[in-house]
Amino acid sequence: MDSLETTPISLDIRIEFSRAAVEVIARRIGVRLLHVKGTTLDGTLRSRRRSGTDVDAMVDPLAIPTMHGALLHHGWTVYSSFLEGSPFGHAQTYHHPEWGYLDLHRTFPGIGLPDQDAFDVLWAARETHVAAGFACAIPSIDAQAVLFILNAARDMDRLGGEALALWAGQGEEARIRRSRLVRMLRAEVAFGAGLDDLERYRHRREYLLWKTVSQGGGRLAEWWGRIKAAPTFGDALRTAAQAPRVNRAVLAHELGREPDSRDVFFAFLRRIGTAFRTTRRPRERA
Repeated sequence: MDSLETTPISLDIRIEFSRAAVEVIARRIGVRLLHVKGTTLDGTLRSRRRSGTDVDAMVDPLAIPTMHGALLHHGWTVYSSFLEGSPFGHAQTYHHPEWGYLDLHRTFPGIGLPDQDAFDVLWAARETHVAAGFACAIPSIDAQAVLFILNAARDMDRLGGEALALWAGQGEEARIRRSRLVRMLRAEVAFGAGLDDLERYRHRREYLLWKTVSQGGGRLAEWWGRIKAAPTFGDALRTAAQAPRVNRAVLAHELGREPDSRDVFFAFLRRIGTAFRTTRRPRERA
């Protein structure tokens, strides 16, 4: 018998089936999810199609433990935790052997409103995206525009031009609505960074963090920016303690095994060394 040939499934299709799989899990346990980025982004907001390489979903913060347990039950494993995933601690990454990667967000970088309040604001104006036959909740088109610009602040080289074009090309009514939403979400500083208009927020505690994130500046500058941006003294102390920690999950993937204490120690030294080597002032914008 001739061997059967298979046709590879395109990334776009796999992402949509993965999105539907995550949505089904959330529905069965009664958890609210807002799917963000990638294929859910309205076509009028982007200059070219972007499918992404994983699924991003904002979860009702109160339901994070419930969603976490359900994902593990259905074969997902934690790749990196909220504390390890990014300077903002905004998402936990999961991996599934068939469905790929999922970034489960408890917030979105740049939003200063408390996580639960921010989710409820975005949920109240939700719209629908159909993935593999399943209706998935997504933010409103105004919220999508705001989130796109917030996302651009962390990837200015790739998305900065599109963010500026989006903001310049919208109508006046949309600009007013979206500006109001930015203020409601307390996202002015990151939004300013995404529109290359950060200097007007020099007086804000989040300024250094977003200058470093959007314009560069090295790991030490990033850590100091995170500490300064912390809303309370206790948060600042916790951030300072977490900054040099080694991401054990990522290290395990790099090594192909669970790291031992020696692996973690040398990874810590490399992390500190990298921080000092890359120390410099954030580059000036032209």
